[in-house]
Amino acid sequence: MTLTVTLIIAGAVLALAVFAGWRGALPSNPAKGVRMVPWRLIMLMSGAALMLLLIHAATLLGMPQRPY
Repeated sequence: MTLTVTLIIAGAVLALAVFAGWRGALPSNPAKGVRMVPWRLIMLMSGAALMLLLIHAATLLGMPQRPY
């Protein structure tokens, strides 16, 4: 994946994380029924994916990897 594609996907995942965080923070409304979308889980998973994408972008920019 090129750097441009990585940054575009990272921006989309960041937008998804912010949106899911906003939806997950809304108070529940029992009159409407239960929530069918697990917004907090989506926020956490997109945050983890964003971290992986940022690490990938750093390696594309030439950051050295630590040898173990």
